[in-house]
Amino acid sequence: MGKQFTKIEPEHRSFIARQKIFFVASAPPTGRINVSPKGLSSLRVLGDNDVAYLDCTGSGSETRAHLTACTDKRLTIMFCAFEGPPVILRLYGQGQSLMRGTEAYEALLPQFEEMPGARQIVRLAVELVQTSCGMGVPLFDYKEERGSLVRYWTAQGLDNLRKYWGLKNAKSIDGLPTGFAPDSMAGMR
Repeated sequence: MGKQFTKIEPEHRSFIARQKIFFVASAPPTGRINVSPKGLSSLRVLGDNDVAYLDCTGSGSETRAHLTACTDKRLTIMFCAFEGPPVILRLYGQGQSLMRGTEAYEALLPQFEEMPGARQIVRLAVELVQTSCGMGVPLFDYKEERGSLVRYWTAQGLDNLRKYWGLKNAKSIDGLPTGFAPDSMAGMR
């Protein structure tokens, strides 16, 4: 049976700190629901009801599209224990996308190790924490982080990163704007 909490408790914080992967789910009012796996030690618990992760450029930008183009900013972050006791922990709340180059992004950036290809910080105002058993989740052994994404964006450089955003990250798969259009990226470093 799941348990619900109004804030991130110390045992939740400890569990989150040990996880190597988490999943982010978002949805527009109509259209496709998106679930994305994240890693690279990019998530930080900022407070009892506040978490954020540094988001690296990928092949799409569904989360940003859902958070910026829709009035409904629902976002869920889920962690699963792949080792040790079975636990699933979900954080439900309202998300916010802080685009690279903005004052809000720059203010929060010291909480992270900046990486080549970073495009935004996604922040979640946590309204509900839920844990459940996770007994159906298999056990896996963590081997290592893949370094390929960071190496790729290091080699590409900022100009190619901006071009990629305009080519691949300007719209969601449902055609929602993301704010990564070439004309919106002037001044981004």
